[in-house]
Amino acid sequence: MTLLQTGFPFQAPVVPGQLSPPNDNAIPAATCAHGVAGRELLAWRRRQLAGHRREPVVLQPSLDWLLDLGGGISWQQLQLLHLRPQQAVLLRRSLDELEMLWWRHLNEQIPLQHLLGLCPWRDLTLQVGPGALIPRAETEVLVELALALSPTPPALWAELGTGSGAVALALARAWPGSRGLAVELSSAARAVAACNLEGHVAAGQVQLLAGSWWQPLVPWWGQLALVVSNPPYIPTAVWAALEPGVREHEPVLALDGGGDGLAAIRAIAAGAAAALVPGGLLLLEHHHDQSAAVHDLLAAAGLVQLDRHRDLEGVWRFASARAPQTLS
Repeated sequence: MTLLQTGFPFQAPVVPGQLSPPNDNAIPAATCAHGVAGRELLAWRRRQLAGHRREPVVLQPSLDWLLDLGGGISWQQLQLLHLRPQQAVLLRRSLDELEMLWWRHLNEQIPLQHLLGLCPWRDLTLQVGPGALIPRAETEVLVELALALSPTPPALWAELGTGSGAVALALARAWPGSRGLAVELSSAARAVAACNLEGHVAAGQVQLLAGSWWQPLVPWWGQLALVVSNPPYIPTAVWAALEPGVREHEPVLALDGGGDGLAAIRAIAAGAAAALVPGGLLLLEHHHDQSAAVHDLLAAAGLVQLDRHRDLEGVWRFASARAPQTLS
């Protein structure tokens, strides 16, 4: 479960009048530029990497991510400074401000995404907060699979457990003529999703619905051409042993999948055949060791054309299945 993604350019969304989701940890965005000599910035970076018990090679991607998203200097620009240390650069935040963020990340185990209130994901920069799961790189594959397995844009699709709204937003942008339904139980997560959807998709294209799994979708029963979900799938004992940055700062509702991690997937599988149109597609993300169990649940629910798909590291991480065609 990768928490930080490096190499993304800073491209914060500008939406007039947009409200930010509640995030008590987030530091206000910088309002002015701070000039600093390249050699001073490089020396500061070396001090930050050397001033903690963890190995610098482990910390470096996170610190460079902070410099990129929080300071406005990309990894490529940082590398050029090694060749031209005399060059001056402009930072969005002062080195003191960046050091404070770095200190809180290391000592309080607060994800940098929460401290900045932003997370790059695909070609987007999303607003994030403690109420919604930070979008991971592997979930980008969920979007790519949905696009690849849907040769024509579905007229009506849904996401179960939308969280930050990342997947729903990506699908809506890929299919501007479609309509989406994004289900989320957590009011805090829905606030984050609303902020990310507002201004990026046409009004009414994606409807946020409050509730658990299939229950809010009953009015559209049997009409859904595609349903995607990245549900909570981590077994409770595994969740309890996660690093503090995840366990203490990300919502347990989005992570803990019960004793065997399959509680949510069972509920989703049970309703899929009735909720989907004949031949409609269900696409799920699951834990790295659940592929066989998820396959069995989908088969037992009467779904057909079952398949499994690998994540970015080659692990079986996704499952797809279709509702059976009606008999002629």
